[in-house]
Amino acid sequence: MKNEELARTLFGISLSDRPRWQQFLICSSGFFFGYLVNGICEEYVYNRLKFSYGWYFTFVQGIVYLFLIYLQGFTSKQMVNPWKTYVKLSAVLMGSHGLTKGSLAFLNYPCTAHVQVHKGSSCDDNGVIGVVMVTGALVMDSFLGNLQEAIFTMNSETTQMEMLFCSTLVGLPFLIPPMLLTGELFKAWNSCSQHPYVYGVLVFEAMATFIGQISVLSLIAVFGAATTAMITTARKAVTLLLSYMIFTKPLTEQHGTGLLLIGMGITLKLLPDNKPNKRASPSVASPNIAKPSYSEEERIHLENVVENEERRRALV
Repeated sequence: MKNEELARTLFGISLSDRPRWQQFLICSSGFFFGYLVNGICEEYVYNRLKFSYGWYFTFVQGIVYLFLIYLQGFTSKQMVNPWKTYVKLSAVLMGSHGLTKGSLAFLNYPCTAHVQVHKGSSCDDNGVIGVVMVTGALVMDSFLGNLQEAIFTMNSETTQMEMLFCSTLVGLPFLIPPMLLTGELFKAWNSCSQHPYVYGVLVFEAMATFIGQISVLSLIAVFGAATTAMITTARKAVTLLLSYMIFTKPLTEQHGTGLLLIGMGITLKLLPDNKPNKRASPSVASPNIAKPSYSEEERIHLENVVENEERRRALV
């Protein structure tokens, strides 16, 4: 299994011959790039263009994912897991993305990011529905990374491209019922048809997020869900800060304090833990443990020799 993990690549960049810190840096860089662009595009579309169709935009994003995966040369023939493996994961993934994007119809982007980072927060908007939607997305996010890690662990030959391909293809039908129930499908289609440039922004966002998705799957495959969750939290904090810097809005002391606490927590998590090294003394003594086994064999051999000698004397 370890050999399979070391053989992973990220967009043609081999991770096999690189130390762990370089793997971490490459995967994290791709993730940060993809999702920082995603955050800027989302705020532009939702808060500047006033297009708030989360389920529909998630559907469009999935279509772009499948096209990009096709360009990468991946097909269903390269799958190593059955389709049913991805049903639960797909439902959680699409639900999380749809609720997060849909909440922007009721909350501004910084508020949505703030709730996701602090796991609950009060916002300037009186969007109770939006807060409920973000909370639902957080619940699904708590399962998402663990489900992905479980699939990687169950079959070490699972690639990041297969994970994204199957979860997207299986997950797209889950988006149709909420689009029909809310009437968002037809509203979004009509609005975007009148302003086709929105599709250009969505495609650009999806291309950037595609890089982020593959990168975060690489993080989960190599480092696990816990470490990846820490990185995703850091990304949300940076996205929140950039939102205030790029799109002019007041930055209160509470926001600054929250960002500072998040940064301190992430820094503490990244610090190396030297406690296991103090317990290295038993391993040093291990060579001494092997020596009694040889002396024991010699002792048994000597006893056998003595016993055989006594038998000879008895016969004489």
